[in-house]
Amino acid sequence: MDSLTQIALGAAVGTAVLGRKVGARAAFWGAVCGTLPDLDVLVPYGDPVRDFTFHRAESHALFWLTLASPAIAWVIARLNRKAGASFREWWLLAWLALVTHPLLDAFTIYGTQLLLPFSDYPVGVGSVFIIDPLYTVPLIVGVVAALWLRGRDPARAMRWNAAGLALSTLYLGWGVAAQSHVEGVVHRTIAATSLADARALVTPTPFNTLLWRVVVMDDGGYHEGYYSILDESTQVRLTRHASDTRLLEPLRDDWAVRRLAWFSKGFYGVSEAAPDARIADGSASTLGQLLGLVETASAAAAVPDADGVPVVMTDLRMGQTPWFVFSFVIGERDRDGVSAVPSRQVPSQRPPATVLPWLWARIWDEEK
Repeated sequence: MDSLTQIALGAAVGTAVLGRKVGARAAFWGAVCGTLPDLDVLVPYGDPVRDFTFHRAESHALFWLTLASPAIAWVIARLNRKAGASFREWWLLAWLALVTHPLLDAFTIYGTQLLLPFSDYPVGVGSVFIIDPLYTVPLIVGVVAALWLRGRDPARAMRWNAAGLALSTLYLGWGVAAQSHVEGVVHRTIAATSLADARALVTPTPFNTLLWRVVVMDDGGYHEGYYSILDESTQVRLTRHASDTRLLEPLRDDWAVRRLAWFSKGFYGVSEAAPDARIADGSASTLGQLLGLVETASAAAAVPDADGVPVVMTDLRMGQTPWFVFSFVIGERDRDGVSAVPSRQVPSQRPPATVLPWLWARIWDEEK
């Protein structure tokens, strides 16, 4: 989830643990602990594919966060010796604020490696968009109300905070239920077609859990569609888009290709870059990629052969056709075939301003 949401969740958790005893300090230190795991975006791992796939790894693993929590709690306790809370209480606050961060992230589609070092499987339920005000606002209201009321009515203050946490948690549950409903519609849609056994993905569109984006893979491309919880139809309209996966055949043993295929769980597209495409110039950190702060060069600069054409691998889970968040040059096609090149990122393709109004209208009208 976005940083503001993680700060709000950490503050709410901190308030629930120690708000009665230490007041605003509980919210502050909960917010600090709640945002610590995302500091891994400042770490460059060496190339764009590593930056992309090692984000939400060790820093988001429940095991490592549990091991780190006593040391973090010790620092907090030392800085707040006169606050009236014990080391164990600070430890509980730190641990809960730390582990709820990746647990929340796991509800998004990106992929969070919760179980390291025992498993590197990237958990991505995909039932909530990375930014969703209906999840975040109750947390903020609950914390602000708790801080405002603490001096006058401590019990009521804690109830407000608890209500914010309860509402946000119920919203996550609603998202899982809505996603399951749409998945059922998708499987009924493709059951009697050649796509019956195909991999299908259902994720929410930006800022809501009413309209869902659907991706169904096939051998030569993917099918994309939208379904609203309010639709009367029991079918999803799917549009097919080509993907030239044959370009990857000579690259099957390349680490970047295998890593992207694994991290995207098979939901990827392959294409050749257009001659006028802009490619990231050098390796950028994950933060730079997410913020779009990436210097670019022409597509020709991404491949060693002047006549070569960059081969691009795109994660289809985040974004929508033709605007995707994460795409990478992983090879080049020239007169001798396709060969691997050092990975380079294609800067995020931002959709035009007209897309959000269309998504809003599509929630209510299935003919859009």
